[in-house]
Amino acid sequence: MTAPTGRPVDRAPGPSVRLRLTLSYTGFLLLAGVLLLAAVWVFLLRYVPERALIVPGSTGGTATPGVFPVRSELLRVFAPRAAVVMAVLLLLGLVGGWFLAGRMLAPVARITDATRLAATGSLSHRIRLPGRRDEFRELADAFDTMLARLDAHVAEQRRFAANASHELRTPLATTKALLEVARTDPDRDTEELLARLQVVNTRAIDLTEALLLLGRAEQRSFTRERVDLSLAAEEATETLLPLAEKHGVALETGGELTTLTVGSPALLLQLTTNLVHNAIVHNLPTGGRVWIDTAVRGDRALLTVENTGEQLTAAQVATLTEPFRRGTERVHSDHAGVGLGLAIVRSIAQAHDGALALTPRPGGGLRVTVGLPAAEAPTGGGQTRA
Repeated sequence: MTAPTGRPVDRAPGPSVRLRLTLSYTGFLLLAGVLLLAAVWVFLLRYVPERALIVPGSTGGTATPGVFPVRSELLRVFAPRAAVVMAVLLLLGLVGGWFLAGRMLAPVARITDATRLAATGSLSHRIRLPGRRDEFRELADAFDTMLARLDAHVAEQRRFAANASHELRTPLATTKALLEVARTDPDRDTEELLARLQVVNTRAIDLTEALLLLGRAEQRSFTRERVDLSLAAEEATETLLPLAEKHGVALETGGELTTLTVGSPALLLQLTTNLVHNAIVHNLPTGGRVWIDTAVRGDRALLTVENTGEQLTAAQVATLTEPFRRGTERVHSDHAGVGLGLAIVRSIAQAHDGALALTPRPGGGLRVTVGLPAAEAPTGGGQTRA
């Protein structure tokens, strides 16, 4: 166990679980032996008289006739033998209990070893406990699953850090190069230099803000409120309408008038804006279209953004939510963005206990569906809009 600071808790040493199991097993075995011997003794006392009268010739021997204390004699003979039985049970309980406890705790030892390896940063090790399913094997399988997810998450974070470093270095290197050129060439056009520096600086700011937004979404550090996805879709559409007109893309909104969920209004608006922006930018050169639809299906509030565009394969679509993953057209576009649009959408959806689904359209383009937990609609909701 670790303290909140991450350092191990300093605990006083105590008896091992194996020793405690052994003592428990031995104690139970001794208790069972005592109860068994007590039952035998009570049975004997029930049918053996306290005293017995011996008459001449009844025993077939030469015993002296008279009255003898039978129970006391029986106790004298029974007690040493009972003590021997209890000693054997004690020895058997200690030896057998220690062996059985070791066999039972062997899976725990393997899980502990794997935990120690994981604590040192080795996430590739797996327990893979053999045998049929039981409590220990379910624990080991759950631990293996956790290690696999952690390993994948750490690998993804390392790729993300490397990509982010590369993306941040690019505008800084460009700025440095422009400044060096300006210093060595006093006759260079200052207005052109300032314009290029502004473009590079704007890109660096956009990238930094996107990284901050992505981190905020992953930490879930926001207050949850009721949010209408249909209103978020309308606001995003109105904001990006000039960009759509510039690209010659027609925007269409539809679906239910009220599509309620619970979450951060700012983050869900950013999610919607990113989807609509991507749909506009990655579209046909002319005559492109974007459809934005909201609906409630069961306990899910759905936001769907669909656009025309180039033909995509399922393999290409599967990589679009990775950070800094860009399509072929995105690199050469004037609105290339920073490669975090769909990565931010996925993180925001996951932070709201939702899911993101991407599928290629048969005629070209992309269909993106975000499913979030639905909130209760007010009376009279569920109307549709054109």
